[in-house]
Amino acid sequence: MLAANSPVLLLQHNGLTSLTGKTGLAFLRYRQGPVVAVLDPSQAGADLPLLTGIPRPVPIVASVAEGMVYGPQVAVVGLAPSGGQLQKELRRSVAEALQAGLSVASGLHTKLATDPEFAALLQPGQWIWDLRVEPAKLQVAAARAAALPCRRVLFLGTDMSVGKMSTALELTAAARSQGLDARFVGTGQAGILISGAGVALDAVRIDYAAGAVEFALLQTAAGAGPAAIVFVEGQGSFCHPGSSASLPLLRGSQPTDLVMVHRAGQGAIRSLPEVPLPPLCELIKSCETLASFAIPNGNVAPKVKAVALNTAHLGPLEAEMAIKEISMQTGLPCADPVRGGAQLLLRALLS
Repeated sequence: MLAANSPVLLLQHNGLTSLTGKTGLAFLRYRQGPVVAVLDPSQAGADLPLLTGIPRPVPIVASVAEGMVYGPQVAVVGLAPSGGQLQKELRRSVAEALQAGLSVASGLHTKLATDPEFAALLQPGQWIWDLRVEPAKLQVAAARAAALPCRRVLFLGTDMSVGKMSTALELTAAARSQGLDARFVGTGQAGILISGAGVALDAVRIDYAAGAVEFALLQTAAGAGPAAIVFVEGQGSFCHPGSSASLPLLRGSQPTDLVMVHRAGQGAIRSLPEVPLPPLCELIKSCETLASFAIPNGNVAPKVKAVALNTAHLGPLEAEMAIKEISMQTGLPCADPVRGGAQLLLRALLS
């Protein structure tokens, strides 16, 4: 529902310097269409590139009224608070946006379209898009994606929030810069908001999760030939005791190639330090073994072709050393795609 050229007011209350704002920060970094203003009262007037490191000179405003000066058409909720609930301050801004004539897009678990207050504020031509909903008419997966002629690349991670979506988007952009037919399947709220399509995997009942991924991939890959590449955004991790997302992604996408995403120096689950991560080589081998199951006859089991390393917390020299170390450990090409390594990772996939 969010058109690629729609001017956006990003609702980012207290999220420009917090993990709760990761959806909006990714939106700022990767959305190709216009983001005309960011609403964050705590940072109003600040320099966005200096504050976030994202090279996008967008004004930061204190209210919806201030943001309307820049001509937005859609207000996008860029927050992912714990439990996905609508906080009081954000609720007020959503109501003000609707009153100002804006449509609203949200990936919160709280549904805005069914809220009586918001429904009463809707004017003709306005809409509310709750993207975190289960698609209609779901089917159980049946390895249908394996019959596609295009390559399908799935991003697996050693933990939550290590950069699976960023890596997928960076490689999509790198492939398109070479004139390749590169397509992206969003599987979380940020990926869907950025690309305008996909499936919110955490809104789907587990029995249909792989089928939902399969359906989204088949839609995205429609008409794709053998030279096309479909990049599938990863979710969760096989290493996290609270995650169940990686397996349906693996089954639904029937990948031809895998990319492992890891944060440099991380040895345990970030939110559960008592849960250690396995050695990277062991995890890669285990993922390849899992990927070799449940594929039709005649299909080749995918391999991990490269490691995307998140080095955002390291200086340039430290990052270079970490990349070399991981490459030596695994025997695989390794790079940080956000720091200029996307083309190297792409070459590893295409070789």
